[in-house]
Amino acid sequence: MKTVQQVLETKGSTIYSVAPESLVYDALLVMAEHHIGALVVLKRDEIVGIFSERDYAREVVIKGKTSKTTTVQDIMSTQLTTVTPEDTVDYCMNLMSGKRIRHLPVLDNKKLVGLLSIGDLVKETIAYQEFLIKQLESYIQS
Repeated sequence: MKTVQQVLETKGSTIYSVAPESLVYDALLVMAEHHIGALVVLKRDEIVGIFSERDYAREVVIKGKTSKTTTVQDIMSTQLTTVTPEDTVDYCMNLMSGKRIRHLPVLDNKKLVGLLSIGDLVKETIAYQEFLIKQLESYIQS
């Protein structure tokens, strides 16, 4: 199974972020522009939270707030689970499943180096399973 570092090398390590004092509306525009479901919230290059579509749905829409008057820091998730580049895809999948989260910031010596989504990990898991199936088919046929 691949490591987080190997996944980031394949998918890229572009990190889209927003400041805590940004309006939710502006954060949603960034997410829509890049077709992503979450943004890392950075304050002076330090990760202070994650803002996701889930946060928006639960904290703005359901509670009757407006995205043009609510700041990201008012609704972002701050209880963050992080991983390192050395962690495995399998470890990350178990972590996300167990904690019921969809995004994992990747920290290397406390420095943000990437963000993994559940989709990134599912894609990698499927590729790995396809590889194993081909190996088994090859073994059986030989």
